[in-house]
Amino acid sequence: MTNKNNTKRWLWGIGILILLAIFFIKIPVFVFEFEERTYFLMEDSFQLKWIHSVEKEEWIETYEMQEDELYLSETRFKTFGAGVPSSAQETQLENGFVKMNVDIRYPELNLTVSENVKTTIITEDSEIPIYTFASDYDVVHITNRRIHLWQLFMGGKL
Repeated sequence: MTNKNNTKRWLWGIGILILLAIFFIKIPVFVFEFEERTYFLMEDSFQLKWIHSVEKEEWIETYEMQEDELYLSETRFKTFGAGVPSSAQETQLENGFVKMNVDIRYPELNLTVSENVKTTIITEDSEIPIYTFASDYDVVHITNRRIHLWQLFMGGKL
């Protein structure tokens, strides 16, 4: 009888610890807020890729989490044109791309997505065509923040 009671107490204790974790532990995520849905990306960084509207060439930016900001560490493009950073820490040619190491921080990004420019998120494991998550020219709001575990279950995962 004592063994059963001890097992029940352990199970209740573990259950309470899990519930406390779900409601009190926060984890860092990138948050992608579309008009009707929120998605979370549990990575330390991601790349944002699109086709430039003027040059019609790929453009790729690398964003990292730094505290409560989005840190743009690198940008890659094939031709100089509109939107190219005016200053960079280092510039080099790599695999047909001009690669610029930059140091720009943003509190948030408000990104207009479009099938025309194929707005895509690249992670370690996959490419996510976020233009398929919304209508053409909808805006996705991108931030990074610490969220409770229960919030992760309420939103979607990219």
